Amino acid sequence: MALDPLAPLLQLHRPESGGAPLAGRTELYITPGFEFRRVDHLLTNFHLPRTTLLALVMAFAGVEETRRLYREAIEERYRFYSFGDAMLVL
Repeated sequence: MALDPLAPLLQLHRPESGGAPLAGRTELYITPGFEFRRVDHLLTNFHLPRTTLLALVMAFAGVEETRRLYREAIEERYRFYSFGDAMLVL
């Protein structure tokens, strides 16, 4: 099951799909090292440690940059989780 609205979009544009519409569940996990081809910005919340959503952010922004952003968010007392603050990663 896709845990993020971005996952089906990314899977649809994988070379082996041929661009054809897909149906069913996905087992695509976006982790550091994933090559983003269609997405160049990410608007997201601050996620819990050890979650697939945090792995997606680390894949997009880089592990060290994400750690830096989270340290700053903690120092500035940002709110985490679904009803917390958001960040735009460019």
